[in-house]
Amino acid sequence: MTAFEEFGVLPEIAKAIDELEWSLPTDIQAEGIPLVLGGGDVLMAAETGSGKTAAFCLPIIQIVWETIKDIQSGKLAKVASNSSPPWTMSTHDRDSALAVAPDGLRVQSREQKEWHGVRCTRGVLGGKWGFEATVTDEGLCRVGWSTLNANLDLGTDRCGYGFGGTGKKSNNRQFDNYGEPFGKNDTITCLLDMDKGEIKFLKNGVDLGIAFSNLNTKEAYFPAVVLKNAEMAFNFGDKPFKHSLPDKYLPLINAVKEQVAMNTIGQGSSGEPSTKVANNAPQAVIIEPSRELAEQTCNQIKLFKKHLQNPSIRELLVIGGVNVRDQISFLQNTGADIIVGTPGRLEDLIHGGYLSLSNCRFFVLDEADGLLKQGYGDLIERLHKAMPKITSDGRRLQMIVCSATLHAFEVKKMAEKLMHFPTWVDLKGEDAVPETVHHVVVPVDPQNDRSWQNLRRHIITDGVHQQDNVRPGNNSPETLSEAVKLLKGEYVIRALCVHNMDRAIIFCRTKLDCDNLEKYLKQIDKMKFSCVCLHGDRKPNERKRNLELFKNGDVKYLICTDVAARGLDISGLPFMINVTLPDEKSNYVHRIGRVGRAERMGLAISLVASVPEKVWYHGEWCHSRGRNCWNTNLTDVKGCCMWYNEPQYLADIEEHLNVTIQQIEPDMQVPHDDFDGKVVYGQKRQHAGSNYTNHTAQMAPIVKDLSKLESEAQLIYLKRHLTKTARMA
Repeated sequence: MTAFEEFGVLPEIAKAIDELEWSLPTDIQAEGIPLVLGGGDVLMAAETGSGKTAAFCLPIIQIVWETIKDIQSGKLAKVASNSSPPWTMSTHDRDSALAVAPDGLRVQSREQKEWHGVRCTRGVLGGKWGFEATVTDEGLCRVGWSTLNANLDLGTDRCGYGFGGTGKKSNNRQFDNYGEPFGKNDTITCLLDMDKGEIKFLKNGVDLGIAFSNLNTKEAYFPAVVLKNAEMAFNFGDKPFKHSLPDKYLPLINAVKEQVAMNTIGQGSSGEPSTKVANNAPQAVIIEPSRELAEQTCNQIKLFKKHLQNPSIRELLVIGGVNVRDQISFLQNTGADIIVGTPGRLEDLIHGGYLSLSNCRFFVLDEADGLLKQGYGDLIERLHKAMPKITSDGRRLQMIVCSATLHAFEVKKMAEKLMHFPTWVDLKGEDAVPETVHHVVVPVDPQNDRSWQNLRRHIITDGVHQQDNVRPGNNSPETLSEAVKLLKGEYVIRALCVHNMDRAIIFCRTKLDCDNLEKYLKQIDKMKFSCVCLHGDRKPNERKRNLELFKNGDVKYLICTDVAARGLDISGLPFMINVTLPDEKSNYVHRIGRVGRAERMGLAISLVASVPEKVWYHGEWCHSRGRNCWNTNLTDVKGCCMWYNEPQYLADIEEHLNVTIQQIEPDMQVPHDDFDGKVVYGQKRQHAGSNYTNHTAQMAPIVKDLSKLESEAQLIYLKRHLTKTARMA
């Protein structure tokens, strides 16, 4: 297995890289490739010649090739027709800035100034029906029913009927008071009586009365919603409703074929998403600021893809100075999967209808600061708006931005507006811990905590001390090292329990450590500590399955190494544990950056041994690179072990970040007040005054004592002054 395959790159691509005589990935490649493969938006900054082109091209080529292969085998058609319930929100009949989750039952728009809407894949003709919509995040929303003749801005024409969070109902731009306002965690039941031509709503089970009447009952009505920086989840009856429907109303899922109308907007006649890709609809669009850079990138793609066959990837260079008719002919006859071009020619082809963005899932801006300085900001926004945010097979649009500096005002502004919680890979800037992450250190001191001597059940250690005289009562470095390994297993359990961690990522130093911790957690309580491993020795299908289990919440804990964890795009992750500190300072920031995303508060706990720990270190001299190697000698005598000095690594990390990381006791109690007021990990920070009240209440007794001392001091002064005056008299 090559170094690039360790990052998840296909063997065929790795072979092409090997032929280019690239022995090891550069820093930007080591960071960027797993991030893009992981599915997230990425911002990259690195020096010229650092290999950043490969950092985004390699994973894009791989994902595009895998997608084409799935399409040709019919796999995506099966996914499109079988993976979700029949009643879902449409990935086609929606505004471009509104995202639909892969299951079709949750929608989200992060536009703060504009409304964006979506309609259901199915509607009803006749009968009494209901569905539930729950507000799952802050923002503005309007939910209800519409016909296919209505626009997606629900309630602004004659064919759409909505009830908004401000407590108003709307139809044909007439907004009237109705019921009461609703917001996050409220559930709105939307009821349609086609027999009487009426619509009404329930809020958390309370009937708000008739909202609309005299409906045209000859048309089909579809569930619909419009959002402004908000999120809603839908239940069409596939699972029990939170609140019972009124008498004689039925869940939409119960509608029989004769009562169901299909929403075919943007779909085939069957109503199912089409997985056939048009020749002129590429999966990736890469924009370069100059023809030379575009040509270089396109040439790199040709080199990287040379061993990928059946199917083959078709790339097209779209730049000025080349006959546009040749480019149009290529799109119409041969087709392109990846487009590399300059802004002007791209815009010409799109406006002429020769190039479609309907199937784009990668949008790459190389040298973004240069593009923005050239005045292409508006064009970039228009292209992004035209791209679907969720493809028909449930994949999210990924945006990758490369820039000389990520801290330029124009780049930061564009990233905030267009990108979805991007990961920053800044090899030119300074590392910093996000304000949303509370990171603490727990000292693991086997000389002070002797509980390791009496453990009835303990973690299986890595075996580096199998030939050492390790036993309780012996305070040799080897014994204390083994004790550290035992205590860390116990401390992990304690951290999980004390903080009720129902979802956490746990970093171990080696693959063997990951395997041992997984066995230990399952041995103690397989249900309570449900977990999976993610590292290079696990087969690709197992790694993919384990990651999905964790993402879907089917297991609580993901145990992984640094390499495997790069690029994980997991939202709302509240907890992270470092079983061992990384030896690379930047990896500390990378690890704890897994939590505290999307303005959610996160807790990162690092277990730091107070004494040196003997660990495996398989260098180039190890013929098997660690596989079935039991050479426990130290590296200076041709062995595969080394002494790991965590206090020194901690000092290096603190110096790198210019901070002193807070230390807590082994009981794992974290003083929340030291983290800008009490917080709930996994939830957004409460800004509105809560911290000031907390601090005032905390300081009140101290202020009272100071006031008392000041009063006593003044009385003493007066008494002495009067006594002195009396003596002088």
